[in-house]
Amino acid sequence: MRRTALLAASAALVAGVLAWPAGAAPDAPAAFVHPGVTVSKGQLDFTRSKVTAGAQPWKGAFDRMMASKYADLNRTPRPRAVVECGSYSNPNLGCTDEREDAIAAYTQALAWYITRDERHARKAIELMDAWSAVIRDHTNSNAPLQTGWAGSSWPRAAEIIKYTYSGTWANSGRFATMLRTVYLPEIINGSNSNGNWELSMMEAAIGISVFLEDKASYDKAMATFRTRTAAYVYLESDGALPKTVPSQNLNTREKVVKYWQGQSTFVNGLSQETCRDFTHTGYGLSAISHVAETSRIQGQDLYGTDVGERLRHGLGFHAKYQLGAGAESRLCGGSLKLGLGPVTEVGHNALANRLGHAMTNTATLTRRDRPAGSNNLFVAWETLTHGDNPA
Repeated sequence: MRRTALLAASAALVAGVLAWPAGAAPDAPAAFVHPGVTVSKGQLDFTRSKVTAGAQPWKGAFDRMMASKYADLNRTPRPRAVVECGSYSNPNLGCTDEREDAIAAYTQALAWYITRDERHARKAIELMDAWSAVIRDHTNSNAPLQTGWAGSSWPRAAEIIKYTYSGTWANSGRFATMLRTVYLPEIINGSNSNGNWELSMMEAAIGISVFLEDKASYDKAMATFRTRTAAYVYLESDGALPKTVPSQNLNTREKVVKYWQGQSTFVNGLSQETCRDFTHTGYGLSAISHVAETSRIQGQDLYGTDVGERLRHGLGFHAKYQLGAGAESRLCGGSLKLGLGPVTEVGHNALANRLGHAMTNTATLTRRDRPAGSNNLFVAWETLTHGDNPA
């Protein structure tokens, strides 16, 4: 383990916030696996075989993807040199265009792999090339989150194209430079905002690090991710109060309760943003599942650690209420803002199907909402890629 990681682990242990034993933080793999960001070649092959056979739910999920605007072969990229994103999308100067072009690149890459229609591979390349030729910066208050969202989708697309398409991608080096110089510096040092910000930022940083084969950035982002995940979803084993991120200085009960949206009763699976709304909570849970999946593909299975335990309880807790259970008065004053989004497939497949955990509420919600679509930010087509996928 790198000296900096050891120092970070020691400091966190002193602060009483670390969620894993000293020395157990994951190191980057000796050799990165490709394609290896959120979805593996084995998973892609399974998906392709099921779609080709017309099997459900994969064929229905594929049809939904292909009917979306993201699969349109006539899509025109809309890159900007400077993407400016303020709070609540005010201003929104290129923000939606960037996120949706990144999702479109991933969608086209998936379409290429499943159909072997080279037009989709070339469209993915066109989208990636358009942005890598132009973008130089993200600005305004939401720049870190915007960079995290778009930066989560770009490497998924790039991994599939670079490692499965036999045609030429002449500007792949320029795309890598874009990720290294425009995206990674904006996200790698994290955020002290609401937890979904830092989780999405670390998802992007880890995916980018895999594509760049940057072990130092992978280790740094993973250590930040582990600390933030422990501070985002509460487990009763944490004690009377949730764990915290040292740099936030949440050193009193009052500060912790305020940061947890005024919630003062803590139960398994509660999220730091549950009492804000389920939509932002869904962003955080989704990012946790994506990082855990990427880590598993890269050879270290976080689903068997506290990350998996927090994800399992977090999904189950929120699925219960999303399915219609009424909120107790002790939970967010008895009033919940639902809207979890299409975020359960990856975690459900890993934890219930592969590891055998009973996840009744999550399973019910997952199957009810199939085929999962896109949240138009950084989540897309996960019934297709991860629904009941044994690879």
